[in-house]
Amino acid sequence: MNGWMTLLDRYIIRKFMGTFFYAILLLGVIIPVIFDLTEKIDDVVEKDIPITELVFSYYINFIPYFANLFTPLFLFISVVFFTSRLANRTEITAILCSGVSFYRFLRPYIFSASLIAILSFLLNSFIIPPANAKRLQFEYKYLKFNWNRNFNNLHRQIAPGTFIYMESFVSQSATGYKFTLEKLNQQEMLYKLSADYIRWDSVTGKWYLENFTLRKFSGKKESLIRKAQIDTVFQFRPQDFAYADDDVEMMNYFELNQFIANEQEKGSDFVDYYIYERHRRMANSVATIILTLIAVPMSGRKVRGGTGLHIGLGIGIAFTYVMMMQVSSVFATMGGANPAIAAWIPNLIYFVVALFLIIKAPK
Repeated sequence: MNGWMTLLDRYIIRKFMGTFFYAILLLGVIIPVIFDLTEKIDDVVEKDIPITELVFSYYINFIPYFANLFTPLFLFISVVFFTSRLANRTEITAILCSGVSFYRFLRPYIFSASLIAILSFLLNSFIIPPANAKRLQFEYKYLKFNWNRNFNNLHRQIAPGTFIYMESFVSQSATGYKFTLEKLNQQEMLYKLSADYIRWDSVTGKWYLENFTLRKFSGKKESLIRKAQIDTVFQFRPQDFAYADDDVEMMNYFELNQFIANEQEKGSDFVDYYIYERHRRMANSVATIILTLIAVPMSGRKVRGGTGLHIGLGIGIAFTYVMMMQVSSVFATMGGANPAIAAWIPNLIYFVVALFLIIKAPK
């Protein structure tokens, strides 16, 4: 039993992977597609969506997104299911009585969970984002006809020393209200531009402004220019400050990092959400290992109630994990909490639970 990969390791890895991919197929593919199609069937019929486009543009890209999003939970339930069966058949008791320590027994579990964690991170960071772009493009075309993004009280730094403000901005029409642009040289204001209304002209690549006012400052002197309307070129475009959650889902790991750096420079109000999303991708992958460390000692005991009791407890723990992820998301984006810490808090709490269960597990 001292070899790196023994018959026992291969047996557990085979059970682990087989049960997990069966759960992914059932819980992450077949059932979600059936429910999603049932919900959208009226739109499919009413808008006469081509079946080939529905399958190859939407569901081919929807399946990996949904399956990977809940991979830690599917894995957790899978480990609880097959480990509980091993315990009920007294296989775990026989393994431990043969001289294999509980920590050695955990090794193939950790190995399998680590492989899935790496695969999940690669999917989440590089493969799923371009698939999300196709999926969301389909949704915007057929399912979100009235889709829009409204932003209020926008503050941005578009260049060093150059700041803009808009009371409101509607991305669909690329129009803003109560627009202000200020140019500073250290603490000295060089000029201030304001307009009641601003609209982007995608044909000319210019901004159209109404009730335009420009104040220029030179020492104690001030000049004032007013116009009813004007077309001009700025250093920004609508997409530079009108990003939404969906845009972030279409970015791979490196694009997201660059995007966060750009948004921090501009002073975006949504930087915390973007940072949270970056850490969430990593935390979601690491969660597969942590939840495995909880599932094994929790379901490794032979108890009255058998597999059903273990699965019930497992589903309860899985739902509390999802709830904690949602709470941490709210704290990161709206509660002022550090987004990096908020993304990892559920994993840290459950890691402590895992250590406690492992210490208390029969050896």
